Amino acid sequence: MNPRVLAFIAAFSASFIYGVNHTIAKGLMPTVIQPFGFILLRVSGAAVLFWIISLFYEREKIDKKDWGRLILCAMFGMVINMNMFFKGLELSTPINSSVVITLSPVLLLILSALILSERITLLKGLGIALGLGGALLLILFGAKTQANAPNIPLGNLFFIVNATSYAFYLIFIKKLVHKYSSITLMKFLFLIAFFINIPTGWSQFSEVAWMDLNFTEIWQLTFVVVGTTVLTYLFNIYALKQLSPAVIGVFMYLQPLIAVVFAIFTGSDSLSPIRIIAASLIFLGVYLATRKKKLMPEAIKND
Repeated sequence: MNPRVLAFIAAFSASFIYGVNHTIAKGLMPTVIQPFGFILLRVSGAAVLFWIISLFYEREKIDKKDWGRLILCAMFGMVINMNMFFKGLELSTPINSSVVITLSPVLLLILSALILSERITLLKGLGIALGLGGALLLILFGAKTQANAPNIPLGNLFFIVNATSYAFYLIFIKKLVHKYSSITLMKFLFLIAFFINIPTGWSQFSEVAWMDLNFTEIWQLTFVVVGTTVLTYLFNIYALKQLSPAVIGVFMYLQPLIAVVFAIFTGSDSLSPIRIIAASLIFLGVYLATRKKKLMPEAIKND
């Protein structure tokens, strides 16, 4: 098959996995596994898989001066980011999570201006205002609770913390992605994240009745660990070899659409006028804020 066609399939597959993950992960919490225990399972599984994959690549040594930055990246990218996303998903809904996390480019722009002194134009400023306004609308005027979503506003707030943490991660990882291979970074980042997540996740991890899990629960847990954390990354790496970052970006924006369709199809969530308005403001804000902006290399996705 044509390599470019395979790249399109890989890019779509990654977006599809990310999209359905919102509903699948939500369905497992908190009855099967609680969020912090889920993240410990996720990072430990990813660490093992990336270390196995690294055996087929040339070994790289991390400079002593880079370990501090590497630990910082693990903290923001695989600890705060992931824990806040899954805790938010436990409290809120799949549609809300898929919409709010698209704010990451807007928050990245704000932090780049504050930390890296990058200039914000009037158009980008308008995009920031619209994006944050949409998120605020969802938090203040959206539904407060619904079935299997005990505290939607707090959950949505956690999604914003998740997206902010991911933006910090992208800023800090920028220097490392040009120095080390992606597989090297992933194996060390997830290993570090495993040790950092133990204090917060071990109690919930140990509460899981592992021997009593049914087939559906096992494949769903495997999907999140292997599919969402590892396969999506490998799919995007392959796609980037054939497609431009701009094309990959288009597929990334499919994720909320896939998440909404899958959530409604499975009956796990529903649309409302407030959600539609908030999503429209956020998407428009992201478009304006990132228009003509060169994409930053990404080492891993924020959910």
